[in-house]
Amino acid sequence: MGTSNPSRPATGAPVADTLAAGLAAAGLDWIVPAWPAPPDVGALATTRAGGIGAGPAATMDLGVAALATGGTSAATVQNRRRLTAFLPSPPVWLDQVHGTAVAVLDAATVAAARAAPPVADAAVTSERGIVCAVRTADCLPVLFANRRGGAVGVAHGGWRGLAGGVLEATVSALAALGARPGDLVAWFGPAIGPNAFEVGSDVRDAFSARDPGATQCFAPLRQGKWHADLYRLARRRLAAAGVHDVHGGDFCTFSDATRFHSYRRERAAGRMATLVWLAPNGGGRKL
Repeated sequence: MGTSNPSRPATGAPVADTLAAGLAAAGLDWIVPAWPAPPDVGALATTRAGGIGAGPAATMDLGVAALATGGTSAATVQNRRRLTAFLPSPPVWLDQVHGTAVAVLDAATVAAARAAPPVADAAVTSERGIVCAVRTADCLPVLFANRRGGAVGVAHGGWRGLAGGVLEATVSALAALGARPGDLVAWFGPAIGPNAFEVGSDVRDAFSARDPGATQCFAPLRQGKWHADLYRLARRRLAAAGVHDVHGGDFCTFSDATRFHSYRRERAAGRMATLVWLAPNGGGRKL
């Protein structure tokens, strides 16, 4: 993958531009979000490309479990090392449970988080060089950045988390770091698309109970079954929370088997990562 760290931009170069150039040089189709984040914000979504592994999880599988919780294969460990080559520091992985808890990461909590991953489905930070990350394989990853600078975050939005309020909880956590909802820009990473995500009445009811208008995000299939549009549902939740500058949302992990892992398509599927960070000071010095 080369010897330089693409997260270390030349003076004045936006992190996104330098990162995109590094990925292109490495022959990787990983996604650098097209969103109006500040130039010192780094963001990235991995695909199946660039790793090692076999079977449904091949090749760039970043693992279901956080390293400290066990169950991580040697291939996954190596894949995470390959990913870290493009980052200012190793990601802070979460113990994801489809809930609404948000981990607030800073210099005082990162060491503990690496030893015992926080039980959370979102992470935020206002400190440079800390990489917030979630793992997905159909669920919706949502990135956040303060347009005025100084705070970023990421949320893991499966249907349970979305219905429970994980996006609103992330917006609130960013507000506590000084980022007002109206100053946030969001980006939707790869998730299962609206023509592939079949759900039952329990999912439809979970959203419509809190927001009757959410029923328009469900297309009827047959008795008791609908196609759910995670992207539209997330946009509604963000708009209600005061976040209106939203980008991305044009992927389908289920239908694009060449590029993305999908749990609905293959239960033994691997996991992708969606990550965000504030570029370190001092030319990209690691923590």
